[in-house]
Amino acid sequence: MKKPKTTKFKESVGIDIGTHSVKVVHLKRLHEGFKLLNYEIRPTVPVGVEYIPSDLRPDRFAPVIVEILKTLHINPKKIQHLVTSVGGDNTSIKQIKTIFLPDEELESALFFEAKKHIPISGTDMILDYQVINVEEKTNNMNILLAATSKELLNEHTNTLVTAGLNPNIVDIDSLAVANSFALNAFVEEGIYVLLNLGAHRTNMVIWGPEAKFFARDIPYGGYHFTRDIMRKRQLEYDAAENYKMEWGLLDDPSAAEAKTITMLDISEKSTEDAIVEEIRRSLRFYVKEAGNSDFRKVYIMGGSSKLKGLKEYIQEKVSIPTDVFMPFINVEMPEKFMDKKDPQLALAIGLAMRPE
Repeated sequence: MKKPKTTKFKESVGIDIGTHSVKVVHLKRLHEGFKLLNYEIRPTVPVGVEYIPSDLRPDRFAPVIVEILKTLHINPKKIQHLVTSVGGDNTSIKQIKTIFLPDEELESALFFEAKKHIPISGTDMILDYQVINVEEKTNNMNILLAATSKELLNEHTNTLVTAGLNPNIVDIDSLAVANSFALNAFVEEGIYVLLNLGAHRTNMVIWGPEAKFFARDIPYGGYHFTRDIMRKRQLEYDAAENYKMEWGLLDDPSAAEAKTITMLDISEKSTEDAIVEEIRRSLRFYVKEAGNSDFRKVYIMGGSSKLKGLKEYIQEKVSIPTDVFMPFINVEMPEKFMDKKDPQLALAIGLAMRPE
């Protein structure tokens, strides 16, 4: 692992390249915390075009990034500190325990250790790590391993280069979610469950000041909520999107007559049920592995966290207090942004606030 640079940045840019939208956050570093200079959220799919993940091309991202940077008056060549992230099936992050090893032996040993824990082919794996602590009694090391594939990283960096950017730090989505929370919350002891609800997947992170780190992706997100409404309400994509933004998981009283009994009602689980089931399964696994069940709160973030009724539904089903996470505690907000705080920005802010 490369030693971190000693130079400190004055301004930083975090770019969250999501499947459905790109979020860019521009921060200024203060003596304590940060100041929000500007941000932009822009969809990667034209308005009126149905978002179908299997039909989307990776080359759609660079033009969106270019337009956002122009709108924000950011010269890509003058960005001091650029942090982006990758996620999905070809990424993984896990906390492991190993015997104490000196630095010169640790990296090579961890590569072989990672192959036991991380489901990415060894020949295709790019690995990084962070030593969390060394246990005094056993002298064992707790280490956070992060890995991705060469193919995914190359595709990601090509997007940035095409947009005129110089790739700098590339994180894993789940780690950016954890950073966003750790740097923007008044955290007490205990364990917190973080759910970053994207368009096509949900990053689930279990984190606490003294807790074992856990992360996984749940393969459901905003797109699946829209598909549910399309089937349940017999609506086209645009109308279902509008219904979702207006009513979320709730029923529009004026649309009650239009509700139909479909195959979804009989044989398919709703997206919210599927997400809750995956959360429960992960919590059971975590308790078994970590021996700790001191769950204090569930925080939801990302675009779909704004759906009406979702916060209450998750809280009822998992029996843990649930709230929407707004990542702005350590971010000074100019007056023009005070009424525009958006939980969609959580990951991008976590990236922009990342230390060097």
